Amino acid sequence: MALLSPLATEIAIPACALVGIVFSLVQWLLVSRVKLTPEPRAPSSSSPGSNNNKNGYGEYLIEEEDGVNDHSVVAKCAEIQSAISEGATSFLFTEYQYVGVFMVAFAVLIFLFLGSVESFSTQSQPCTYDPSKLCKPALATAVFSTVSFLLGGFTSVVSGFLGMKIATYANARTTLEARKGVGKAFITAFRSGAVMGFLLAANGLLVLYIAINLFKLYYGDDWEGLFEAITGYGLGGSSMALFGRVGGGIYTKAADVGADLVGKVERNIPEDDPRNPAVIADNVGDNVGDIAGMGSDLFGSYAESSCAALVVASISSFGIDHDFTAMCYPLLISSMGILVCLITTLFATDFFEIKVVEEIEPALKKQLIISTILMTVGIAIVSWIALPSSFTIYNFGSQKVVKNWQLFLCVGVGLWAGLIIGFVTEYYTSNAYSPVQDVADSCRTGAATNVIFGLALGYKSVIIPIFAIAISIFVSFSFAAMYGIAVAALGMLSTIATGLAIDAYGPISDNAGGIAEMAGMSHRIRERTDALDAAGNTTAAIGKGFAIGSAALVSLALFGAFVSRAAISTVDVLTPKVFIGLIVGAMLPYWFSAMTMKSVGSAALKMVEEVRRQFNTIPGLMEGLAKPDYATCVKISTDASLKEMIPPGALVMLTPLIVGIFFGVETLSGVLAGSLVSGVQTCALAIG
Repeated sequence: MALLSPLATEIAIPACALVGIVFSLVQWLLVSRVKLTPEPRAPSSSSPGSNNNKNGYGEYLIEEEDGVNDHSVVAKCAEIQSAISEGATSFLFTEYQYVGVFMVAFAVLIFLFLGSVESFSTQSQPCTYDPSKLCKPALATAVFSTVSFLLGGFTSVVSGFLGMKIATYANARTTLEARKGVGKAFITAFRSGAVMGFLLAANGLLVLYIAINLFKLYYGDDWEGLFEAITGYGLGGSSMALFGRVGGGIYTKAADVGADLVGKVERNIPEDDPRNPAVIADNVGDNVGDIAGMGSDLFGSYAESSCAALVVASISSFGIDHDFTAMCYPLLISSMGILVCLITTLFATDFFEIKVVEEIEPALKKQLIISTILMTVGIAIVSWIALPSSFTIYNFGSQKVVKNWQLFLCVGVGLWAGLIIGFVTEYYTSNAYSPVQDVADSCRTGAATNVIFGLALGYKSVIIPIFAIAISIFVSFSFAAMYGIAVAALGMLSTIATGLAIDAYGPISDNAGGIAEMAGMSHRIRERTDALDAAGNTTAAIGKGFAIGSAALVSLALFGAFVSRAAISTVDVLTPKVFIGLIVGAMLPYWFSAMTMKSVGSAALKMVEEVRRQFNTIPGLMEGLAKPDYATCVKISTDASLKEMIPPGALVMLTPLIVGIFFGVETLSGVLAGSLVSGVQTCALAIG
């Protein structure tokens, strides 16, 4: 038996989630101390001993040395922030209305397919993995799976939306803090990212835990049926994340291309210049794509890995013996992750202070290292107190004996593989290292060599992350079969709060730089925000590396669950049906990429034409005497992304249904395996 009692488990999980929520609210309150309303000037005092100044300057007076009136700057920053926030909020509300219809339709399909398995029977049925026991009827599975699917989708929406709101709340505040120094601005941006990270991790954990306990009121001792229904939570989260990622990505890239191609290349004006008609759309895109989209994406991976581990555990000795503490091992890992990330965050915001630009990127990397080291200790503690010394894990029809230290290694290898992937990603995307420097150097001979070098770098960047994923799969499967792979993915995502804080920091800093430029602040302030943004661009790539690595492990765990549930003993690639599915599945990521890239190209073309039109037809725009029509550019990106996100989403969602219905589960197993292998490579290549 585990050292941790079921009662202690029931208290610990929601308590840790609530700690995460409270910590995020504290960080938000600290950020909100930076006011976006001009404050009355304090009376000046020339006395050296005066308490109302610091180093001879009042806090409000820091910028006055550059000749900028503080009141007008604050008012301008508030106005720009309001425009960005309104654009992002409007887009997300419209996007969620479109996606909501699709999610409801898909929920109906889930209900119909699951309910029709036993003709919507209301009679108890023999359990799938233990026919000697009776499980709840198929109708109950259909109803509860549909509810959990919608719950997962809703939680994903909330995660993305809250992330966007805090980012747009903090961007102008980061700009204003940059007047006082790069350290102040860094703390504001990072604390804002931490609000998103902790809210997402804590909300995801708390909602899942509450759902399990509510479902348990009906299912009772039928844990197999309970956790099979809970898997809908992960599917809902990842489905909503798909649309959020695609829609937000189309929006941000269309605006980015339009703003940079016409503004920077053709008109030779600075980035984020207020004369550029697409500048607001560009800044809105950072929030709906890199913040809301990434938040939903990582929430989807987190929910999927938790659900995959729970469903395998339910048919292992944990579920058979009704060992609640061991059953909740994945949730306890996530709970420990929240506490570890809380301590780690304090290293960046309270224990150490950023004083010069060169300390920004090392501070962010230290967050990853510290959280990984502390989490390793945390995993060891959870594995010791929450698991029996020996237990069995379901392994394709048999029960595999596993020790608690072996499960610790499974989670640990996923955790450290994530760190390796993160640092390799940073090596290939940071201008501090030779790969990016070589690509930059290739520009001397023209665009052709630059493209060749860039592609070669992208292909090369795939190698080490794939080996890291492969090793973690081998180790975790050898020790604990598919459950080991699922908890390895969870280990990679166990520090999701810190990962998201670092990832959200980048777009917030990017927006801060744009606001500084549009508000007409000094070049010195723009240099500080650019330094914050440069570090954020590198760390954003690290976050994407985590997302891809965890998605690969989660996909494999879910594939194993599908194969087990479909009673497929082996996936034989020499069988024509399987091989056909394999090559079709390998093609799907390219089809998906082609659809999204074409959508970005079409939207960017419209954006470029509109920006050119405004520069050519609005008198005085280039001279700064007239104001551009920002709203039209925002509308172009919004309309294009909403229109174009449906076909790629439908391709991903409907392909398994169509293949399974018309060609059978063997062909579908090939499609899933092919798309998994191909998708991991193409995603890793895209980051590089």
